[in-house]
Amino acid sequence: MGKEKKAKRHQSLAQQILDGDAPRQAQRTKVKHEKSREESEYVEGALSHKILEQARAQQEELEELYSYGAAAAKKRTSAGATRTPKLTISSKVKMINSDDEDSENDEQEFAETEELDFSPVVREEDERAMALFMNPDPAPRRTLADMIWEKVKDKETEIATQVSDAQSLSASMDPKVVEVFRGVGVILSKYRSGKLPTAFKVIPSLSNWEEVLYLTCPDTWTAAAMFQATRIFASNLNAKKAQRFFNLVLLPRIRDDISEYKRLNFHLYMSLKKSLYKPAAFFKGILLPLCESGTCTLREALIISSVMARISVPMLHSSAALLKMAEMDYTGANSIFIRTLLDKKYALPYRVIDAIVFHFVRFTSDPRDLPVLWHQCLLTFVQRYKEDMSVEQKEALVELIRHKTHHGITSEVRREIVNSKCRDLGQTFVSRTLVSEMCMHTD
Repeated sequence: MGKEKKAKRHQSLAQQILDGDAPRQAQRTKVKHEKSREESEYVEGALSHKILEQARAQQEELEELYSYGAAAAKKRTSAGATRTPKLTISSKVKMINSDDEDSENDEQEFAETEELDFSPVVREEDERAMALFMNPDPAPRRTLADMIWEKVKDKETEIATQVSDAQSLSASMDPKVVEVFRGVGVILSKYRSGKLPTAFKVIPSLSNWEEVLYLTCPDTWTAAAMFQATRIFASNLNAKKAQRFFNLVLLPRIRDDISEYKRLNFHLYMSLKKSLYKPAAFFKGILLPLCESGTCTLREALIISSVMARISVPMLHSSAALLKMAEMDYTGANSIFIRTLLDKKYALPYRVIDAIVFHFVRFTSDPRDLPVLWHQCLLTFVQRYKEDMSVEQKEALVELIRHKTHHGITSEVRREIVNSKCRDLGQTFVSRTLVSEMCMHTD
């Protein structure tokens, strides 16, 4: 060993560098691995007995939870009473396995997302202009409580006129069921975060879900509970039933919150976003009833339209909504909603474009001063769909802007109409009205 070191010491510097940079084979160390276990192992008898006992206990707990509810089960356990027969709430109950995972994902989304402070700046002048186009005699708003009360009255009338076994809401349900869901309502009135009661997740699968939901007192829910409820009902109800939930529960809560605080709570804002994933239910349950009421304020329209602008909506649903809003009596909120959908730049059918043109043209003989929102909506329409209009439609719009003018917008509308092609000619539009005006000026 000493001789080898001495020989290496007398090597040249270049040779030592080359020897040091040269790759060397690493020494292999033998590691004793444990013998791999066989894939198919048998469970001992005592252990399998314990597993079966745990599975039976979990099954009994699930049955107890779905039949009696959390409150009744807790009462039975504390009192040590014997097990009572299962309640027939519904023949089959859908197991919602992904609700807890979705809830955890939503909570993580809330933690990562900064809280929205959407409080639009609304000037008093704009509010006064909007008030001129509101319905002076609006119809009273319907809530879930009003609908349930009407059903109760109808059943009472049916009992009085015919011999029937139907009974009122309070008497038709088992007292234990009423107690369970009233307890769920108390929990939802204090809910902030975490998992919801399992009994609440069963409501969408019930045939009488509206009556059961009324027992939980939706008016007292917290904003966080409203978001979780919207998430559950939008996922587990069809479009028709979800529409009723949005119209009778979600919409009144949103309007009351905006009216009281002049802004919308973050959880309610997220509820609106979640409801838009059922576009048919959103338009029929929230947007169109809001426009038909004639009492939609400028602040409400701006907040709801901001949700629509952030979420992708299918073209057919938006086309149907545009067609319906174009045929309604005009309110300032209609211009905001129409403009928001037009800004999505859909390839709209000609029928929808014709309806929107007629929507604007009918204001030619309107003596009222139209708000700036109306002129902005008209400008957006001609910018997006100027080449999808016929010659007659453009002539009608040119005649319209002669009567309804705005010092900063009308010139842009005229420029967009004149410097564009027509869908029936395929060439640049030449207005007969503008030509006649130019001839009169030259003379």
